[in-house]
Parts: sequence; structure tokens; C-alpha cells
Amino acid sequence: MRRPQRPSPMPDDAEPAPVRGNLPAELNAFVGRDDELTGIEPLLRESRLVTVAGVAGVGKSRFVTRVAALMEKRYCHGVWLAELSAVQDPELLEHALVDALGLTDHTGRPPRAVLVEHCAGRRLLLVIDGFEHLADACAGLVRELLRRAPRLQVLAAGRRPLRVDGELTYPLMPMNDGDALELFARRAAAVRPGFVLTGADRETARELCRRLDGIPLALELAAGRLRALTMEQVLHRLDDRFRLLTGGSPSALPRHQTLRTAIGWSHELCAPEQRLLWARLSVFAGQFDLEAVEYICSSPGLPADSVLDVLDELLAQSVVLREDSPVGSRYRLLDTVREYGAEWLRATGDAERLRRRHRDWYLGLATWCELDWFSPRQAEAAARVDSELPNLRRAMECSMESPEEAHLAQYLAGTLWFYWVGCGRLSEGRHWLDHVLEAESPYDHSRLKALWVLGYVSVLQGDPVGAVSALQECREEGERAGDATAVAYAVHRTGCLSIVTDDPVRAEELLREALGRYREIGELNSNVLMAQVELGMAVAFRGNLEAAAAICGEVREICEDHGERWALAYALYVLGFAALRTGEDGRARRMLGEALSIAHAFHDLLGTVLALELLALVTAVEGDAAEAAVLQGAADRIWPSVGLPLFGSVHYGRPRAECEERARAELGDARYDAQRRSGRRLDARAAVARALGGGTGTGGAPVADGSAGPEPEGEGADPAGDGTAVEGASGAAVAGETRRPAASRTTGRGGPELG
Repeated sequence: MRRPQRPSPMPDDAEPAPVRGNLPAELNAFVGRDDELTGIEPLLRESRLVTVAGVAGVGKSRFVTRVAALMEKRYCHGVWLAELSAVQDPELLEHALVDALGLTDHTGRPPRAVLVEHCAGRRLLLVIDGFEHLADACAGLVRELLRRAPRLQVLAAGRRPLRVDGELTYPLMPMNDGDALELFARRAAAVRPGFVLTGADRETARELCRRLDGIPLALELAAGRLRALTMEQVLHRLDDRFRLLTGGSPSALPRHQTLRTAIGWSHELCAPEQRLLWARLSVFAGQFDLEAVEYICSSPGLPADSVLDVLDELLAQSVVLREDSPVGSRYRLLDTVREYGAEWLRATGDAERLRRRHRDWYLGLATWCELDWFSPRQAEAAARVDSELPNLRRAMECSMESPEEAHLAQYLAGTLWFYWVGCGRLSEGRHWLDHVLEAESPYDHSRLKALWVLGYVSVLQGDPVGAVSALQECREEGERAGDATAVAYAVHRTGCLSIVTDDPVRAEELLREALGRYREIGELNSNVLMAQVELGMAVAFRGNLEAAAAICGEVREICEDHGERWALAYALYVLGFAALRTGEDGRARRMLGEALSIAHAFHDLLGTVLALELLALVTAVEGDAAEAAVLQGAADRIWPSVGLPLFGSVHYGRPRAECEERARAELGDARYDAQRRSGRRLDARAAVARALGGGTGTGGAPVADGSAGPEPEGEGADPAGDGTAVEGASGAAVAGETRRPAASRTTGRGGPELG
């Protein structure tokens, strides 16, 4: 689709060209939307009726006008725009289209007959904008025109489809980050001549665009505020965006002059039950699913069995967006739409009840996911919690608002242990555990569980002081309360601490005691299996490799019986360690390769980096010192997102030291250092792919200057490089792929420690 060529000027005596339509001239530059302009073209070739649907302010009117202008040459009888937002009476719809087409008829014929006769023999494009409040009448008229005018094509823009047979709907989404930033910058320059985004200003503008959901109307209104405010002031005032974002162009349609009016237009078009559900959906943070909506939002006035139909109408009107995810169909509200609904929910006086129902639902969801973690549904449980994390955060926040309900926040933070340690959320888990334990509460099961989980996380982060404090308190108060489960976990995690602080004798003693306590209370889950794995590691560190292999071989069998994969990865790590120490290099590589694959699938950075460290030594033993150094460099890049490298442990650090010694001896210091630096250019995904490739070539070549790429910024940025390819052992390039974390995420990838 290309911009139409302007006709060359006509001589004075030439006949005037026929009227080609009534599209308005653009008053400012059209920005972005290249993908959308390309994407709608096949629909226009396929159907005679295409409706561009989207949320208020997303730019539907400007978009369809642009599309129509680019297609103008295709229609010998012109492109005609009918703006219907000002037409309130359905009886006047036909008259409005007659006026838009520039028709004059002095007969007594009905206007519909005039429209049909005019369109019947002409090839023209009719652009209908703002029809939502006249949807039924407009659908009937368009249906008849299309039937009786075979060369007519209709391009419509509205909050919902017309629902006419043969209609194709093109959902117009908010602008992507780049287009949004460009639009804001251009409109800002129009009100503040010389305005240019540089340095920190660019990041502020990016955040502003993100906060405004990439909605063009909101971005243009925000840019207009730069006449009086700085960008930082605009950003700060977005908490009251409906008050801030006013003062649109006087030439704009009334519904486009303030953000509140634009969203309110959609609200007015909703039926009462749709408005009620819209308000109640504002209780969600991020995505949500149908089951949650049916439980949380239903009431006598909105029965659960009617929720799907009402939700479907909100989807049709572009109030709610549907998104596919690894856990199925999900829904969400844009932040701007959510805030509008939240205002109405507060006005109903029902906000607190809805927040409690929301919290209760997600308490139950976390409980079920913890149970599913020890089952073949482990991966699904991880994906479900990942998708629900914003709602789980909100549930904890809700519980912390009342001292009487703090124990529910403690329960939720403790129940999510498997996600904090198994799916790379150590930092966020530590934040929540510290936070919920600040509240005064009895030493019930919820508080005791939060304590031992805090101790566990502290061990993994290399914080022995914090771990001892939490675990000792858990054990003492658990014994006082007679909570045998809490005591067993406290003993277990104290055994973990002993391993990483290089006391395998004490670790073996405590882990055997913990396993005995687990048997007494009938406990069997991933934590219990990890206690066995950690016992195997302690035994291996003491030199009894045969016993270690037997212990972890049993764990492997139990994992396979129950479909457990996460603990299996750590059992395979110990089995690989034992195989390497007994000279079975091939077996060690197979075990460690499987462990690495599983850990990476769970985004468990600790499991990933431990396996990488041992695979580096296997590679060195196999004779490829250069590749071993590259893998060590890749591990260097991951550790800052996990915690203290190798826990600061002599036992865990010995394979790394041995690998380095072998590689330096073969390569020399300069080449070894260059290879290791080149490994730091690999992100986690590229490092895993490289390690699983076998490392059997002649050694990787360093990058040109041997310099390392940027380090991950703590536990919130997946340890990704700059995408620079590093030449592999066989000479092939392996590109580092940067993973962009979801907006809701504030932590990176970590995982449970082995010892």
C-alpha cells in the first residue's frame, strides 16, 4: 500500500477533475503503524467489509483514514468518510450517509433508496467511523448496501464489529514501543519547538509511553502538557491520568479531546451488566482467566453462568483484550481502562469485598499449584504461577493491609516457595518473605512456613547469617508450638546451609535427621527428594561416590514414578559429579546435559549454572580447553543473577578451580582469559545450546578485542548479552539471544541449591 501520487497541476482551461471523495487532509504527520498498514491489506482484498476494532483512543479513526487515502486510486468513484459519532438518532443514520456522499435528492424517496441507487453501479469505498452507538441500525444498512451494490466496499472503525455476514475484523492494538516513542516525541516537538529526546529523557519518555499503554490519544494529550510541565512532572501525575490528560485539539472530535471522554464514550455504550463487570474486572492485576472472573466477579446481580456472555460483549467492544499464553486463553484490561473501571468500582462501595474475593481465589490457586509441583503437571504449575504473578502480588498486598490478615500473606509467600527457588525468583521471594514476616502474628503454621522458606532462600543467596536467624527461629518456635512439619523443614534447610559452608559431616547428620522426621510425619514431595539429593552431595563431598550415586539413583526412580522433573535435575547433577570423579566422562556428560536441559526449561538459573560449571570441567577433561574456558565465562555471566558464585564453597568451587588450572596450562594465560571473556558474551540460552552441543571441536575463538559484554543487572534481567555471536568449537556462530522479561517481573532467574 503506497501513498497516492498527487496529480500534476491542470492548465487554466482544463475541465475540473471529478470529485474523488471527502477525506480530510492530514493536519500533522501520520506516525508508525507500518506493520498494521501491511497487515490490513490482505483483509481488504478478501472481504468487502472490514472493521477496524479497538479500545478507545487507540487511533482507529486516524488509521482508517490513512488506509483509505493510501487506497484512493483503486476506487474510480471515490473514497467517502461518514463520521457518525454526532448522530444520536438511528432514524437519521441514512440521512447522515447521504450527506457524507454529497448526494442531493429533492424527491420524496426514502434516503435508503437514494443510497442504494447511488452505490449500485459505482466502485467506491465507504469509510464509516464512530458507529458503536448505532451498531444495530448501521449493521442493517451496511448489509443491504453490500447486497445491492456489488462494487461497494466498506471500511468501518469502531469499538466493536458490526456483526454482518462476511465481515472481517482487524483488531487495532496500542502502538509498539518504537512507534509510541516517535509519536510522543513528534507531538512534543510541536508544542515545544526544539524538543529532542536524549539520554535520561529518552528513558523517561519510554516509561511514560509504557504507563499510557501506547494509546495514541493519551500520548498526544500527554505531549500537549509539555507546554507547562516537564516530562518528569507529567509522569508523576499519571496516577490521576483522567484529570491530567485533557485539552486536546479543538479541531478534534469531542470524544477525542480528553482521555476521560474517550473512555467514557465506551462506558456509555455498555449495558448495565457490562458496566458492572468492567468495574469488577479492575480488581485484577495483569492477565486473568475465565474461571477467576466467574468466581470473583459473580453475584446475584451477575450470576456466574452469565459471566461468559457479558465478558464476550466486553471483548467485542474492545474493553477487554484476549491474549494467548502457555496456560491458555487469558484476558486483560489496559491500565487506562482498568483505572476507569476502578473509579466506578469504588463508587459502588463494593471494592473491598471484591479485593477479598480476589485474594481468596489466588490463595487457593497457589495452594493447588504447590500440590501440582510434585506431579507430572510441574511445568504447568510453574507457567500458571508465572502468568498469575501480578495477581499473586496484589493478593499479598491486600492481606498485609490488615494486621488480622497478615497470616494470609505469610501463607501465600511460603506456599510459593517452589516458584521462588525453582523458577528463578529468589530476589522477589526474599522481598516478600522479609516483608510479610515484619507483621506481628502468632507462630502458627503460616508464619513458621514463611520462616523456613526465608531460610532456604537466604542459603541460596549466600546469606548464612540471615539463614541461621530464620531457621533457628523456625525450629525453636516450631518445637514450642508442636509443629513437627516446621521443625523437619528447619532441620533440613540447616543441613543445606552446612553443605554450602563446607561442613559435609554436619550436613550429613542434619539431612539424615530431617529425612527421618519426614518419614515420621509421612511427608513426600519435591523438598523431601531434595533432602536426599543434598545428602547424596554431602556424601560425595566426603569421598563416598558409590553411596552418593545409590542415594541419587533412588531419587531418580521416585521422580520418574511421580513425573517430578525439577528435583530430578539435581539428582542427575550429583550422578554426573560422581561419574566424572570415577572417570566415566561420557556418562557424566549425558547426566549433566539432561540436568542442564531440565533446569533451563524451568528458568532455574542455579541449576543451569551448576551444570555448566561441571560441563566445563568435563570439556576440559575431554581435551578441549578452549571450549571449557568459554563455558566458564558463560557461567561467570550467570552467577550475578543467582547469588554468591558457587556459594563461596571450597567443595563446590573445586571443579571450577580444576578446570581453570587444566585450561590455563594448555592455553596459556592470555588465550585462556580471552576465551573466558568471550564466554561472557553468551546469554543463558546461547550458553545452554553451546554446552549441549558437546564441545568436541577445536576450541572457540575469542571476539575481536576479547572484551566482555554488559553484565546482567542483578536478578531482574535475564543474563543476556548484546546478541554478539561467539564462534563455536566447530567454527559455527551461536547468536546470543536476549530475553526480554515481562513488564510485571522484577526479578531474574535463579533456583534451588543442590547442597
